[in-house]
Amino acid sequence: MRAAARHRLRAQSVAAAVDQRVTESSSAMVSMVGTIGHTLSPKVYGLLQGALHHMNSEVDMTTAGVCPFGAGFDFADPDLLKEGMPVAQLAQLRKTAPVWWNEAPSVFDDGGYWVISKHRDIRDISRDGDLWSTNAKGVVMRFADDMTKDQVEITKALLINHDAPEHTRLRKLVSRLFTPRAVSKLEEKLADAARDIVAAAAEKDTGEFVDDIAMQLPLLAIADLLGVPESDRQKLFHWTNSIMNSDDPDFDEDPTVANAELMGYAYTMAEQRRQCPADDIITKLVQADLDGESLSEVEFAFFVILLAVAGNETTRNAMTHGMNAFFENPDQWELFKRERPETTADEIVRWATPVHCFQRTATRDTEIGGVTIREGQRAGLFYSSANYDEEVFNNPFQFNILRDPNPHLGFGGNGAHFCIGANLARMEIKLIFNEIANQIPDISKLGEPVRLRSGWINGVKQLPVAYH
Repeated sequence: MRAAARHRLRAQSVAAAVDQRVTESSSAMVSMVGTIGHTLSPKVYGLLQGALHHMNSEVDMTTAGVCPFGAGFDFADPDLLKEGMPVAQLAQLRKTAPVWWNEAPSVFDDGGYWVISKHRDIRDISRDGDLWSTNAKGVVMRFADDMTKDQVEITKALLINHDAPEHTRLRKLVSRLFTPRAVSKLEEKLADAARDIVAAAAEKDTGEFVDDIAMQLPLLAIADLLGVPESDRQKLFHWTNSIMNSDDPDFDEDPTVANAELMGYAYTMAEQRRQCPADDIITKLVQADLDGESLSEVEFAFFVILLAVAGNETTRNAMTHGMNAFFENPDQWELFKRERPETTADEIVRWATPVHCFQRTATRDTEIGGVTIREGQRAGLFYSSANYDEEVFNNPFQFNILRDPNPHLGFGGNGAHFCIGANLARMEIKLIFNEIANQIPDISKLGEPVRLRSGWINGVKQLPVAYH
């Protein structure tokens, strides 16, 4: 039996089981959904929707003494995400407790965080930098278990962890390099690169999609923008993987070491550009004038780290999830091959949501949806929930490359921290899938994706494929 058929039968049986249970207590229903939900893909979970909507009674999960999903459940648990996204649990929160307290241990010793699951709430929090700080406790929800407070404090040098006005001052340095006009100047070169990348993969009968295709174009693009020579690009890839994937045992290098090596490399490049300027981001950062002052060495190094990491990891994962979505929805692949709709890239980003969640910290007592959040408490912005919000998206569990409008939050919540490389990411996704459709239109899946163990990245390490 084909995998898709097995998934449909499984989902139908699960949906039937849920319907059978609707006459039982709501707490029992929540427990059941919590048990099965994290193993289902968004497509499969869609078959549960009808049954879930029959639930008449609501559970006040904001004050419940017992976690409805089981003792110790944590939406930022890397072991949970390794098995699959907590789709059913997030859908249940959107329905019954859009603002829910998740008890969890953390380096901050604050008892846990609030899970924010609705699109509107995440959007509003993202836009209010005065009330919601990124700097107080950073944006990353879950750090490696052995991470210390001092190490977390160091990460606050990253632009993504700055608040205004410092964030505004620093972001201006590079924002103009990623405008639609600036990115369009890269299209011809990146289109040629995408053609070569897919052509190389097409020479093989089978391969590994992440290594052969998905990692290649984002790495080339950001390395080229930074001015990293081709001979050093694999080192850049290795460093960014080690920094981002410290929760996964397959990446065993100490992220602190990788950070130090990448910073040292950045310092070396800076010195070279001072002596011999080039048309790249490193030169622009070295020559930057901020109200009569240049960047400090630390600011410069962390700028390079952020651009290298963000430009590599997230787009690669979006491409891989996108390819898998086409495998699971062959009608959409046929549509793409025929029409190449411009709306495709945004639907891939919505569907993939490469960043599962970021966080903000309340700077004063506030209220969301009738729930009081105290000063200093963390709010987890679960983009992976917002992008499937039934109040915003029609048939959210349907992969639809013609979806328009598509107000997804896959690039952040449209506030000051909206992804600076969004235009570049859209272009890269478009170019790589155009070439896949042109050169290897019959690409197929040979096995299920191997997921990354991470508490905040929706990542895929491997996707075995047949190219012909």
